[in-house]
Amino acid sequence: MRPLRTSLILSLLCAAGGAHAQAQQNAAPIVLHVDASNVAQQIFRIHETIPVSPGKLTLLYPQWVPGNHGPSGPLNQLAGLRLSANGQPLEWQRDPVNMFAFHVEVPAGASTLEASYQFLSPVEANQGRITMTSEMLGVQWHAMTLYPAGRATRDIAMLPSLTLPAGWQFGSALEVQSQTDSNSGKQVQFKQLDLETLVDSPLFAGRYFKRIDLDPGASVPVHLNLVADSADELDATPQQIAPHRALMQQAYKLFASRHYKHYDFLLALSSEFGGIGREHQQSSENGVKPGYFSEWDKNGAVRVLLPHELTHSWNGKFRRPAGQATPDFNTPLQNSLLWVYEGQTQYWGNVLAARSGLVDPVHMRDLFASTAARYDVAPGRSWRAMQDTTNDPIINARRPQGWSSWQRDEDYYMEGALVWLDVDTTIRELSGERRSLDDFARAFFGVNDGSTTALPYSFDDVVAALNAVQPHDWRSFLTSRLEGHGPGAPLDGLARAGWKLVYRDKPTPFLKADEERSKSTDLSYSLGMVVDKDGKLGRLLWDGPAFKAGLSGNTTLLAVNGTAYTPKLLKAAIQAAKDSQQPINLLVRKNKQFQTVTLDYHDGLKYPRLERIEGTRDRLSTIFQPLK
Repeated sequence: MRPLRTSLILSLLCAAGGAHAQAQQNAAPIVLHVDASNVAQQIFRIHETIPVSPGKLTLLYPQWVPGNHGPSGPLNQLAGLRLSANGQPLEWQRDPVNMFAFHVEVPAGASTLEASYQFLSPVEANQGRITMTSEMLGVQWHAMTLYPAGRATRDIAMLPSLTLPAGWQFGSALEVQSQTDSNSGKQVQFKQLDLETLVDSPLFAGRYFKRIDLDPGASVPVHLNLVADSADELDATPQQIAPHRALMQQAYKLFASRHYKHYDFLLALSSEFGGIGREHQQSSENGVKPGYFSEWDKNGAVRVLLPHELTHSWNGKFRRPAGQATPDFNTPLQNSLLWVYEGQTQYWGNVLAARSGLVDPVHMRDLFASTAARYDVAPGRSWRAMQDTTNDPIINARRPQGWSSWQRDEDYYMEGALVWLDVDTTIRELSGERRSLDDFARAFFGVNDGSTTALPYSFDDVVAALNAVQPHDWRSFLTSRLEGHGPGAPLDGLARAGWKLVYRDKPTPFLKADEERSKSTDLSYSLGMVVDKDGKLGRLLWDGPAFKAGLSGNTTLLAVNGTAYTPKLLKAAIQAAKDSQQPINLLVRKNKQFQTVTLDYHDGLKYPRLERIEGTRDRLSTIFQPLK
């Protein structure tokens, strides 16, 4: 039985949803057209016709982007803003404090305001995420839209349309009213909808496009929409498609509901288009490097992306923290529950990847080992609790950091997943294996089947739902893990699952493939650093051997013990030093300075893996078993 407060919120939201729908239906829509045909120069040209009344008007550009958890609206890429009414140009003024607000005086007699402007896709990666190339593009409607202040985005009706290059195809959760093709381009008119839903319904389009049905014959369609740099990257074998279809069936069994009219995975396979993983209620944006299908055996770690973003349809979009349920895109988000929103989603994404066969369960154990090892050695946990990392999307905005193991970043994702493994195994142990976190998923997310109206939750709601599955002091349990400082990672869940973290001198096949894919040499657990394909040092472990020797970022490794650097040579030197008193000598360059650095390290190569705890129940293998 749901707590009274949750039932009250639900009834209020249902009533509000009806009022929103009625207001949106009765209001004249904002007519929005995006011309995305200029892929040569990577320019989106936009025109809006906005219903207005005479007087002062403030237009807002979305600042707090859903799914990014921070004030990340790409305002710097908005250009050429011109406003007019009654055929006459109007001057606008940017707000002196809120840079995302534009003030204008609407003249007497005007009923519409015309706005013309451009969204300039970055043309190089150092300018931001590239959203348009010669072969594909992504339309993120929050980046294309100005909207009037003072109204909830669910009350603002939108009538969007789009121009694409001739011959291109697209995928989106948007409903199409009509489309026409000509030599000059493809014109697409979408059905009217509210601004909140529009922003939650991005679009991928491309010269090379393929749509795969992931639930043939289902009344609620699910498609995998692919765009790629070349046609051959779209080729997927039946054996590769099968686990994607199994993913949907496992998700339905886990969450016992659907909260979309249809679901569209948008997946870009590109070396030029910006990588992304962003959730939406009825779709997800996913961008990875080429090779997703063509180099299947090397990309196991990449295949956790789609299960993660799919899970967000239930956790993060339908059920979302109360602090994330804001009335518009310029009200600050509150992130304190991201360890549920993202941490539990990370856990379910991993579990669903294993249950569906997208990732072999043996390899998923290796992924858990890598996560556990990362936090087990991270000294930043000694001063900064995981709970505080939920503020990182605002503090750091996903900028690169020089000492991430000490500063910490968005650790509520992967450390959060370890906490939820701890919860799952605790429920299984306390209930005598009769119940699990699967039961929580069905009870918490599996309500209001078919509804797309958000149902917010609080920390108290999470605790109450866990207690309904298995009575326990969940408030203290969770608080101690959110606010704790170690030492070491929260590994109780792994131990209760029957496994322990160990280090061996050879990487597992899964981690070796991931190292090859990233073209790097990962020495995080020996020298305390990673070396990229060009010899540049990165991810140095605070207080690790490389740190203590004085090394830092922006440094290139040139030679090992007097011989030109290669990954094989460095690994051999680390192993040789294990049986020797001789240090490892590295010749490095930082800026214009060359230096020989001595590492007095003799513990050999170390790579994490999980090994069974003898005499214990193997709950981890049970968790990875497909649901019947």
